[in-house]
Amino acid sequence: MKIVRLTGQPLIDAIEDLAQLRLTVFRDWPYLYDGDLAYERHYLQTYEASERAIVVGVYDGDWLVGAATGAPLADHAEDFAAALEGTGLDIQRTFYCGESVLLPRYRGRGLGHRFFDLREDHARGHGFDHICFCAVLRSPDHPLHPSAYRALDRFWERRGYTRLRGAVAQFSWKDIDQPSETEKHLQIWHRAL
Repeated sequence: MKIVRLTGQPLIDAIEDLAQLRLTVFRDWPYLYDGDLAYERHYLQTYEASERAIVVGVYDGDWLVGAATGAPLADHAEDFAAALEGTGLDIQRTFYCGESVLLPRYRGRGLGHRFFDLREDHARGHGFDHICFCAVLRSPDHPLHPSAYRALDRFWERRGYTRLRGAVAQFSWKDIDQPSETEKHLQIWHRAL
């Protein structure tokens, strides 16, 4: 396996594989996302267009088995404006960690730490002094909640992240067990760099 920082053209070249990986991993808990390739391509254009975006790719040979994205929060400002209003978080000085997706058989090898390490280093290198991400909130009594699921809150807390008080974003997508899109709530986590 190899871990690669992708920016510029190499990032753009990896978009199709990243879209497929997102579709695969996000079908599982807690996202339960029933997405399509056209939407994925559209969503990932934000990373293609940003000169300061990064994708940390994990490859098994030539196969992308994991990835973590990041870009300036200002590139996503419209999506998070309402959730961040009144929090004091400076959008222009904050780097946003998008998804971290990894196929199940590659988990438990420390790659989650590498995803954060490389994105945090990238953000510092571009002058950002804060970093954030968001995590979907699901009820523990949801009928599709797997009994063996282990929440990542402690992992994030050990890395210095805390929930940003009052900062919950809303996004809609279609769940695998639903006929249409429904609104989801995502808690924003942050830390100083």
